[in-house]
Amino acid sequence: MDLGLESSLWVGNKRYRAVLTGWHFKWTEVDKKNRDKKTVLVPVAEVAGVEEGRVEILPQKSVEDTDKDFTVFYVKRSSGGGSYGLLWRLGRIQFSCASRVLRDQWTKHLRAALKTHSPLRPHRLLVFINPFGGKKKGRQIYHSLVAPLFELAGISSHVIVTERANQARDHLLKKDLTGFDGVVCVGGDGMFSELLHGLIGRTQQEAGLCENDPAVALQPCPLHIGIIPAGSTDCVCFATVGVVDPVTSALHIIIGDSQPLDVCSVHDVSAQVRYSVSLLGYGFYGDVLAESEKHRWMGPLRYDYSGAVVYLSNRSYSGIVQYLPADPLLSSPRDKTRCLAGCSVCSRSTERLFPHSSDSGSLYSSHFSQFSTDSEGSNTDAQKSEWVSVEGRFRCVSLTCMSSSCARSPLGLSPSAHLADGTGDLILVWDTHPLGFLKFLYRHTSTQDQFDLPFVEVHRVKAVRFSVPSGREEQEYEEIGGFSSEIDEGQRECVDTVSRNGSQQHLAQRAMTSERKAATPFLCGLCCKKSPSVSVWNCDGEILPFTKIVCK
Repeated sequence: MDLGLESSLWVGNKRYRAVLTGWHFKWTEVDKKNRDKKTVLVPVAEVAGVEEGRVEILPQKSVEDTDKDFTVFYVKRSSGGGSYGLLWRLGRIQFSCASRVLRDQWTKHLRAALKTHSPLRPHRLLVFINPFGGKKKGRQIYHSLVAPLFELAGISSHVIVTERANQARDHLLKKDLTGFDGVVCVGGDGMFSELLHGLIGRTQQEAGLCENDPAVALQPCPLHIGIIPAGSTDCVCFATVGVVDPVTSALHIIIGDSQPLDVCSVHDVSAQVRYSVSLLGYGFYGDVLAESEKHRWMGPLRYDYSGAVVYLSNRSYSGIVQYLPADPLLSSPRDKTRCLAGCSVCSRSTERLFPHSSDSGSLYSSHFSQFSTDSEGSNTDAQKSEWVSVEGRFRCVSLTCMSSSCARSPLGLSPSAHLADGTGDLILVWDTHPLGFLKFLYRHTSTQDQFDLPFVEVHRVKAVRFSVPSGREEQEYEEIGGFSSEIDEGQRECVDTVSRNGSQQHLAQRAMTSERKAATPFLCGLCCKKSPSVSVWNCDGEILPFTKIVCK
């Protein structure tokens, strides 16, 4: 079928010359002397839908069935609010034809062009809505803003409103997913993490692999995850799309946009695995999350309150950090670049990591001998020498596979981190004066370089190990696992159903020891409290109840 078509169309009283070339659809206003004026050019790939008649979709659907009219909906980029075109809106233009036959020609050709030039568009989606995340508006956001757009694009959706923690993960692990082109989470980072764990786990199950075995090369997931932001921070959405806006995200899903993501696997001493794409943080970020779980009734404000409490507690922790540096010739966390769609660094890294399609099962399979958790005997001397080890007291230790930007931190934890280059950025904040640490935290909200401080280091890495000094190992298990029977039960602090944005995990009792760290709190009200000698890990908003980890 010839997808090209050209004719005169009318918008109101103005005549336009409309041209469909297959790849593009454009309409040019023509004056009374047949001279061209303003032209609008829309790629066929960005046409959301075509409807007969005079149709309105948002804010409410309305249809006026007329014989000679048709309506085209397309992606319209908005430059308002400093979004630089990242904010998308549903563009709409209503054409009138000279006859119904011509109208039917246009709708037929446009729909055929969509099928031909947009083969990656989804047709059936599995949608999970978290009704408890953020401001608890997940249902409203989906049904009022997203569902009408999916219907316009001809996408059928099976919707599940979650009622408990990890329901979405369990569904993906156990239920039949045949016929779905992708899964969508309406929620925040916690909901995204559930879907991520479910899909990766399901893929490894079907491949007969044990994902908890650090030596296994994991298989890539065939289904994509779409994010409709409805959480507290929506970090993953902000870092990948550039804005937190449900309509923008829905339009990206409709036209079949996709963005590869680096996923960090986190193993503890028992080889249990967790996955992280945004923040894996120990110290300050772990303490903030643990503190916030005591104040869930406050909603998103609990993070501000908990951050202030933890900052005033003035804590630092002893630790041993080992990391395997990435090639500095490829990229650097200080090179001032911003990773966007089509990033050359990520493209070159993908070609390097996946030289053949059959090798794409794991981002680190070809390098696994360097990442082995057994440092005694499994590595050669040459491989051992590549690891860098540092020991000391840290305010926080963070690993991120993306910039981790959000509305409050527009540049993120590591502004030059890449989304899909097979590396992460390791940020070490050494123990320092409280005002120095406050300066570090404040710079996350501005455009100042948060790494340009004497107590801050950042390294682009391929793998990381963390442990506490051997003298504190016994205390670690007492404080995190509650394994010692000699600890006074009155000193125990029970934290149950740890979660973020409704994605809950059970955390064992954490004992508080009598040991004080070197830097004491400087707020009188907090001086009376005894500080723990170890922190917990914040893994994309989930508390990990162990300290010693291996990440890759």
